[in-house]
Amino acid sequence: MIIRPARPEDAAAMADLQNKIIRIGGTTAYQTERSVEAVRDYIDGAGAICCFVAEAEGRLIGFQALGVWPGLPEGWGDIGTFVEPEVQAKGTGRALFAATCAAARAAGLETINATIRADNAPGLAFYARQGFRDYGQEPEFRLLDGQCVGRVHRRFDL
Repeated sequence: MIIRPARPEDAAAMADLQNKIIRIGGTTAYQTERSVEAVRDYIDGAGAICCFVAEAEGRLIGFQALGVWPGLPEGWGDIGTFVEPEVQAKGTGRALFAATCAAARAAGLETINATIRADNAPGLAFYARQGFRDYGQEPEFRLLDGQCVGRVHRRFDL
C-alpha cells in the first residue's frame, strides 16, 4: 500500500469511491452523490488543510481529508475518512491517519474533529482505535428521509 498526498487528477477516483460508500449507506452523513468538483475541494479547496490517498495494486482504495469547518474553534481541523468496504479494518485508515497527523502538526493544528453518525459502528470503532474521544453528541440528527441516527463528535488532541 502506498500513502501519498492527493493530486487534482485523483478527484474522479475519490468521487467514485465516496459515491460508492454513499450508495451503500450507513457509514457517512452524505446522502446524495458528490461531484468530482466537490470532492476536489478536499485537495485544493479554500478550506483544505491536507488530503491523502491510499493506493494498492495501482488503484485508489481510500482517502482521508482534513479541512477547516465552520463552527470549529481556531486551531481545529475536521477529518473525513473513506475506505473501500472490502479493505476496511485492514490498516488503510490507520496508515492514512499517520500521514494526516503529521500534516496537521506541521500546519500548527491543535485538535482534529471527527463527526460520526451514531449508527456507524465501524466509523466509531475506527476513530476510537486512533485515540479520538467523545466531546459532544447530536442525538436528534436526522437523515434526509427523516430517520433519526444521531451523531457523535470526537476529538484527537495533537
